[in-house]
Amino acid sequence: MTHSQEAQPPPVPTARRGRPPAPISPAAGPSHRAWLEPVRSVLFASGLTLDDLVDRSGYSKTRISELLRGNGYYPPWEITFSVTRALGLPTQPLRRLWTAAAREAHKDNDWIRRSIKQVAHDGEAPPLPYRALTEDVQDTYTSYARAFLLTDQRARWVVAEAFDILWLYWNQAAASANVYRYTWRLFRSRVMIRAARHTDGRPDLRAAVFSTSEVHDHTTDPGHFVGLTELIDLFSAITRLPTDQMDLAVLRYLCGMPDDQIAHTLGITPALTHAVDHHARATIETIISTPNPE
Repeated sequence: MTHSQEAQPPPVPTARRGRPPAPISPAAGPSHRAWLEPVRSVLFASGLTLDDLVDRSGYSKTRISELLRGNGYYPPWEITFSVTRALGLPTQPLRRLWTAAAREAHKDNDWIRRSIKQVAHDGEAPPLPYRALTEDVQDTYTSYARAFLLTDQRARWVVAEAFDILWLYWNQAAASANVYRYTWRLFRSRVMIRAARHTDGRPDLRAAVFSTSEVHDHTTDPGHFVGLTELIDLFSAITRLPTDQMDLAVLRYLCGMPDDQIAHTLGITPALTHAVDHHARATIETIISTPNPE
C-alpha cells in the first residue's frame, strides 16, 4: 500500500448524479484538504451542481469552483460557510478545520478573526453518539498518535483534527457496518499523513525508541546501547508489518494496551486480535532474523 493510498479517508457512498468537481489543486496542503475533501464528497453524493450552489450560496460559479479546487487564494470563512451551509454541513468542525488551514496558508490571526466575524453563526452541538464515541477512544488515539508524532501537542492536535473530520462524515460513519472500524481508518489516515517516513515510504518509528521506559530507566546500564540498538531494530521491523498487524503492535508494545482495549479500538473481535498478534510476532521475528529484509 502506498503512502497516498494510506492517507485516504473512508469512502463516502455516492449517488453519482451530476458531475464531480475538478481535481483538488496540488498546492492545497494537508490541513486544507482536511476540510475540502469531505466538502467535495458531500457535494458529489448530493447530486447538486455548481449552479445549485450558486443559487443557494449567492456566490459566483468562478469563486465556488476555485473554492472546491483549493485553487488560487485561500477562501475567506464567509464564502466557505455559505457553500458548506448550502450542503448542510456542521459549522463548528468546519470552522476549526478552516482555521487550521488558514494558518497553513500563512494567514495571520487578524485576517482569520476578521473573516470569522463576518458570519454570526456558532453552529450546532455535536450528535450525542458522536460525542460518546470520541470520548471513548480519545486517550487510546492520542497514545497511538504520540508514537508516530512524538509530542503530546502534535498527537492531541491530529486527534482533534480527525474528530472534526469524523463529524463531517458522521452520517456515513453512523450508517457503516462498524463505526469503530470506520473511525479508526479515518483517524489513522491523518496520523500517517504527518508521520515521519523512511526513504522507502514506510512510517518511521525509530525516534519513538527514546520515549520508552526501557531507555529512560536504564541509561547507566552497560548494556544500554546494545538494548537501544535492539529496540531500534524492533521498531523498524514493526513498520514493515501489514497495516492491521502494525497497528496492533504499536498499541500493544508501544502504548501498553490490553487485548480487550485494542479489539475495541480497532473495531475487531478479540479472537481476531489474538490471531493478528500471533502473525505480527511471527513476522517480526522473521524480519529481525533475516539480513536485508527488503
